[in-house]
Amino acid sequence: MPVPPVVAIEGVVRTYAWGSTTAIQRLLGTEPDGVPAAELWFGAHPGDPALVPSLNTTLSALIAADPVETLGARTVSQFGPRLPFLLKVLAADKALSMQVHPTLAQAQAGFAAEDAAGIARDAVNRNYRDANHKPELLCALTPFEALCGFRPVADTLAMLDDWAVPEFAPVRESLAQDGLRAAFTYLLTLADSTPLVAAVAARAAQFDPSSPWAGPARAAGLAAADFPGDIGAVLSLLLNYIVLQPGEATYLSAGTVHAYLRGTGVEIMATSDNVLRCGLTPKHIDVPELLKITNFTELADPRWPDDGAPFGFSADFRVPVADFALHSADLDAYRKPAQDVGSCATGTAGLPYLVLCASGSVRVDVDGTTVDLAPGHAAFVPAREQAFTLRGTGQTFLATVG
Repeated sequence: MPVPPVVAIEGVVRTYAWGSTTAIQRLLGTEPDGVPAAELWFGAHPGDPALVPSLNTTLSALIAADPVETLGARTVSQFGPRLPFLLKVLAADKALSMQVHPTLAQAQAGFAAEDAAGIARDAVNRNYRDANHKPELLCALTPFEALCGFRPVADTLAMLDDWAVPEFAPVRESLAQDGLRAAFTYLLTLADSTPLVAAVAARAAQFDPSSPWAGPARAAGLAAADFPGDIGAVLSLLLNYIVLQPGEATYLSAGTVHAYLRGTGVEIMATSDNVLRCGLTPKHIDVPELLKITNFTELADPRWPDDGAPFGFSADFRVPVADFALHSADLDAYRKPAQDVGSCATGTAGLPYLVLCASGSVRVDVDGTTVDLAPGHAAFVPAREQAFTLRGTGQTFLATVG
């Protein structure tokens, strides 16, 4: 079928237990029905590809019909005939599992090894569902609470001294003498973690909001309340607790231990289902494999910087992988005097784009073919040789290949 210059696509709602019952519904302008809408997927992921109503097909089928025309020769050459990223709106009202993602090489080796061992790809004890890595970047739409990477050890030791939880003494000693790997391993292999988890939860509830450690205490308290008795509440004390303000982002590279706690954001990731969990979950935890892929480097600043605003973007979040890049356009900033809407030309030659309206409204104009988007709706712009135009109000996100 001929590929239009731009097509509207319809996201797919994923209903996980940790999702919000109001955030995505509010974004879409629909009435809440009590069902937790956790994620709104825009992409060609085989699990839930976006719909293309005007062509009565899916985005994955549209791409498969003509990969070079839709994705561009460069993308197909590097990633094959598939969209290498998934864009989504994520709304968390309960902690997601504490997890780590592998590097590309680790994913390829682990996937092949589990296939060779005869472990079914949908088995509960399977670590590697595919042979791809899964780096992620999240840009907050609301204040967004998360745990991201290991806090510098000196800061964690100071915090533990202030917490003064007797049951934590062996962990502090392990951290002080042998470092993060030793402390992390100690916690994951405790024969009975119940007393330690209970002690940490009780201490977290006592912190004054003005305490310098009120943030980590809140994270531990949320984790303990969401997953009673789970060691993740204690593991959280080794990690950076951050609150992203709207427009701020965090990037989760391979090996970075992380957990999303509360909030709504736009997330982009490489197309993969590879997740190794270490806490805040009833699901499979493979400690030896987890320790093999975890990065125990201290992370002083988990916020990911905006690299500037080329091509009319208001924010440009470029990451050290080629699978994706995320840009944000504040169309209100492009309004001229006496104009109701802002306008900007954007796009890099030869790359495909997903355009997501997060607030206000936007018209995507590609050589006179237009698609109008309300919040929570998106369009696909196939790879082209020239810029396209955005006109409207509010915030629009653009996702493309890195």
